[in-house]
Amino acid sequence: MGKGKKRFETSVIHDGYDSAEHFGSLAPPLYQTSTFTFANAQQGEQRFAGEEEGYIYSRLGNPTVRILEERMASLEKGESALAFGSGMAAVSAVLFHLIKSGDHILCSRGVYGCTFGLLEMLKEKFQIEHDFIDMSTEEGIRSLIAPNTSCIYIETPINPTMELIDLALVCKVAGEFNIPVVVDNTFCSPYLQQPIPLGANYVVHSATKYICGHGDVVGGILIGDSLEQMNHIRMTTQKDIGGIMSPFDAWLLIRGLKTLPVRMDRHCENAAKIAMYLSNHQLVKKIHFPGLEDHQSYAIASSQMLQYGGLISFEIDGTKEMAQQFMNELGMVKIAVSLGDAESLIQHPATMTHSIIPVDVRAKMGITDTLLRLSVGLEAWEDICEDLDQAFQKLKDMAMPAT
Repeated sequence: MGKGKKRFETSVIHDGYDSAEHFGSLAPPLYQTSTFTFANAQQGEQRFAGEEEGYIYSRLGNPTVRILEERMASLEKGESALAFGSGMAAVSAVLFHLIKSGDHILCSRGVYGCTFGLLEMLKEKFQIEHDFIDMSTEEGIRSLIAPNTSCIYIETPINPTMELIDLALVCKVAGEFNIPVVVDNTFCSPYLQQPIPLGANYVVHSATKYICGHGDVVGGILIGDSLEQMNHIRMTTQKDIGGIMSPFDAWLLIRGLKTLPVRMDRHCENAAKIAMYLSNHQLVKKIHFPGLEDHQSYAIASSQMLQYGGLISFEIDGTKEMAQQFMNELGMVKIAVSLGDAESLIQHPATMTHSIIPVDVRAKMGITDTLLRLSVGLEAWEDICEDLDQAFQKLKDMAMPAT
């Protein structure tokens, strides 16, 4: 590899894997096995006792899954990583690791709908309270830190309003109180943003999205800055709750990772052009994209992210019914709730990903009935624009009074 550390584009292809250890296989092998044999009874005893390294059972570790984990730890500049069966399994594992009954979680102003559901479940069953704040000032963060605050949980950019959090600011305040910081980095991938060097302790991903990139895997990743803490999670909240990733899904994610920088460059390039188109359209009331200079988070995005991402949210100048009809008129752009796929996808957060959140709370998060979230794909940007344009035109035609 030459001298010095490998660059990101090289690390996504090579880190965590040595072909010499796998019979020279260029592609990482798929170890599709539930259990592993021991040479003798004594070896089994030693491995269960933690006195000898080696694989025991795929719920406790698998070679294919481990390659993915080591690569993700390297990309996020963490000490260790764990792969889970879904992004929510990763979120649940790290929160269960950090909290106990009666604790308090401080959250960014908005979170994914299922994360909100998990927080509500923790409140109902274990009296674990949570508060949502904008985290834009030190004073605001400090004002809601309580003696029982056990962690700070952040999405940045926030789903779906694309508001950004200054991670260095939050981590600075959290560090003074010795409070761990968890960052959902799904919208950026480690290519665009790396929270751990900015002071975060844990990073979570829905690997279903940009890490995969092809819409054929459901998975989650947790990366931590402490090998000791991650090993504890591996042997407790992952092992005992059991939300593990299958070897085949890990193999697909390893394959997807190899093209992550190339894909992200195209997602970002396309999104920037689509954002400019939308910002000049008369049927768009408001656009949420941190790459626009008038966006509230433009300054943070310019310093904290490599590029501005592949997601755009925008509000139709009209009603909920008009927003839904606009989606129905699209042809190439598909109505679906995921993101990060090669295909462009659009969804209505108020009735889809964030429908579990009460109306008044959604309003505080900035999620209106006319807000749409567009995951810009890898198609020619002109074709995406043309599809959006024809849908807008049909919406305009329907709104015009008959003569």
